Amino acid sequence: MPTNHEFYMQRCLQLAQKGAGWVAPNPMVGAVLVYQDQIIGEGYHECYGQPHAEVNCINNVAETNIENIKLATLYVSLEPCVHFGKTPPCTNLIIANQIQRVVIGCMDPFEAVNGKGAEKLKQAGIDVIGPVLEKEAIEINQRFFHFHLKQRPYIILKWAESADGLIGLRGQEIKISNAATQRLVHSWRSEEAAILVGTQTALTDNPKLNNRFGKGPNPLRMVIDRTLQLNPLLNLLKDQEPTWVFNTIKDETQGAVNYIQLREQPSLLEPLMEYAYKHQMQSILVEGGAKLLQSFIDQGLWDEARVIRAKHSIGTNNENGIQAPQLLNAQTIKKENLGTDIIYYYRRTQS
Repeated sequence: MPTNHEFYMQRCLQLAQKGAGWVAPNPMVGAVLVYQDQIIGEGYHECYGQPHAEVNCINNVAETNIENIKLATLYVSLEPCVHFGKTPPCTNLIIANQIQRVVIGCMDPFEAVNGKGAEKLKQAGIDVIGPVLEKEAIEINQRFFHFHLKQRPYIILKWAESADGLIGLRGQEIKISNAATQRLVHSWRSEEAAILVGTQTALTDNPKLNNRFGKGPNPLRMVIDRTLQLNPLLNLLKDQEPTWVFNTIKDETQGAVNYIQLREQPSLLEPLMEYAYKHQMQSILVEGGAKLLQSFIDQGLWDEARVIRAKHSIGTNNENGIQAPQLLNAQTIKKENLGTDIIYYYRRTQS
């Protein structure tokens, strides 16, 4: 049976996940106020630049319970912030409301906060308890933790392959996954900061790389076009949606398209990662072709992979068939059946 602390922290985690896709580069955070074993207020960080979970939680307390705030216990899934960013420090708000006990899910790895928030509360005489459900609290913000601890974006590889192990046919756009899976993929897009493809995918599929079926935001679109081969009439370059084009020729902005010049070298992935990290891109969904995906795998620059395996074949005798990437150092997390498709979820293990 969970303890009371675990029960209320679980509610914090449920609330936190409502912010998925909307709060990056901030973490997802949920908070609840509990008085005499009753939740009197709850909230979560809803959108980047807007009030944090603790603020929304306290503001949601009914007028009849205002006097009980200082007698309540505040549960928050991540250590309260102690610095001025887009909003004032949540520690100041907690202290101002005379809350006497705070239960924390996990500490914040961000250098401006790490340990400082909890310490400020303790110095104010507040009883700080935690971590509580630390593993779960870290898991929901794995992109945020990875970004700050490893100093690069969290990389998710995604592809669909046929039953005979092909990812596509050369020079042809081909649908491998079913309609239900394609809608799921669009929801995945809304959860990540950016989406990346290579030159060949942009040329062959002319994708839009947006979230057309869900309610979440569109990711920032990225494409590697080393020698600027892409036609400006492609969707990625003409539809006035923000797009970063990584290349070795020019630095230039044309409307919504930002051309980013990287130093010429055998692989552009490392400098691309460095640029993305510098510009606060916490996660990237890589939907590129087999060559780009395999490059991420071979260089160990991935954290999670989602492989959609259809039950139909394209035909191994077709000489135009493109072999699907081969994962290295991969651990299967789970698999999910979705109609005629099976989705395999992998996590990278240390080599």
